[in-house]
Amino acid sequence: MQKISKKNKQSSATCKELHSNKKKKELSQNFVDILPPEICYKIFSELDIKSLCAAAATCTKWNDVIEAGDHLWKNHCLMVRTVCQREIDGDRGNGYSWKVTLLRNYWKSKVKHAWLNGKYSNILSLSLLPEKSMCPMDAETWGEILEAELER
Repeated sequence: MQKISKKNKQSSATCKELHSNKKKKELSQNFVDILPPEICYKIFSELDIKSLCAAAATCTKWNDVIEAGDHLWKNHCLMVRTVCQREIDGDRGNGYSWKVTLLRNYWKSKVKHAWLNGKYSNILSLSLLPEKSMCPMDAETWGEILEAELER
């Protein structure tokens, strides 16, 4: 009887292991593994820029989907275009992807927007400018900023 009892215990342990492994496998899957790519793109397209970048850093599978979906960056890039139209159009004309175009112009649009709205109009010296108030900008961009300052 002891042999039967040991076999039952071993059988019971094996079933528990199989059940446990099945649960682990289910937990390791995420929506990218389960849903069609179109649905995954739709989910990721609802994210803001920071969340999209964080999602890309979450795991390899999410990063692969986000990297393959250049169109995920398009709407964010078009928002930046409201401030940096010439720069965005130039980068797109030069064949840059939506993501690269966004990365090249995101901080520039923030800084340019602040300058154009007069955030730094009353700064009396360079040392009083916040660190993030400057970024590489071309002469045309500085010309736009100077024109806005002269109109104030």
